Amino acid sequence: MSQIGEYTILPITIPSTPAYPKPTTHTIYLRPHAPKIPTENDSRSLFLVNVPIDSTSAHLRAAFTSLIGAGRFESVFFEHEKNRTSSPITTLAIAGTAPNKKRKRGDDTPSSEGLDLPLPQIWNRELRKSGSTAVVVLVDERSVEGALKAARRLGKKSKEGERYVWGEDVAVSSSGKARGGEKGEREREAVPSLGSARYAAHQRLRFPSKLTLQQNVDAFMTTFNALEAERALEAKRTRNVPDEDGFVTVVRGGSRSGPARMEDAERKRVELEKKEEEKRGQLRKGDFYRFQGRERRKGELGELVKAFEGDRRRVEELKARKGGRGGFRPEK
Repeated sequence: MSQIGEYTILPITIPSTPAYPKPTTHTIYLRPHAPKIPTENDSRSLFLVNVPIDSTSAHLRAAFTSLIGAGRFESVFFEHEKNRTSSPITTLAIAGTAPNKKRKRGDDTPSSEGLDLPLPQIWNRELRKSGSTAVVVLVDERSVEGALKAARRLGKKSKEGERYVWGEDVAVSSSGKARGGEKGEREREAVPSLGSARYAAHQRLRFPSKLTLQQNVDAFMTTFNALEAERALEAKRTRNVPDEDGFVTVVRGGSRSGPARMEDAERKRVELEKKEEEKRGQLRKGDFYRFQGRERRKGELGELVKAFEGDRRRVEELKARKGGRGGFRPEK
């Protein structure tokens, strides 16, 4: 069987390890990538399901190179990796770097925007969850079609024992540095080894040297000082510039003696004078309070109604005085 529904089956052989001394078969499911939110790379991407737990970019590059040849693989995004940085590390958010963000009363937790620095890695290689997914980006659409066809052919031949051996073209190095093969062989991309060597490296990375710690602190302080200088420059630029209501924001740590921009100040002055003139006009009419304005408008409406009723009565009297229907002829 080479296909299940819309998925193409790619059987691979997991080589034996000291923990499990027998090779086993693992199945990866492939289909063209079709996310809910389309992107420009969807037409040349493949969606993979059930990738092995030790998958790396080097492993998938080697697998697709065996399927469609070298130079067709571009990149891979593993599950939950699109919204993170390029390396599986956490970030340190430093407080007090977003001065314009409002906080609720009683919330003493400072803002954490503006300064995200990576923490040192404590694992030299990340493992995937069982059944994880990945998105492989190839160079063009023809590469996607070729990879699916090659996977179908390999699925048909798997009954005869012809399968791709997982990681056979990936070099394993405890240092994680790439190393080449013998003369005439292409250089293989190296990945950190698993097993006890992985945990030994984890122990070393958990306790970095004093020099490494100092370098991280220096990098953090350099970025922090640059952001503080940028904040001070922005505060100085906006100092004494009135807002749309004519108020001037008091900047912490600085005076209000800086010059405002002349065109903004003049525009605000004209708007304030216009508003003050409208208020003075209402005060001259006795509309100091809102209910006074309502009472005045109500009185004006009553006067109009009285005038209308008076005019109607005069018209009726003129009709009656002329002696009946048709005798009254209004003036033209």
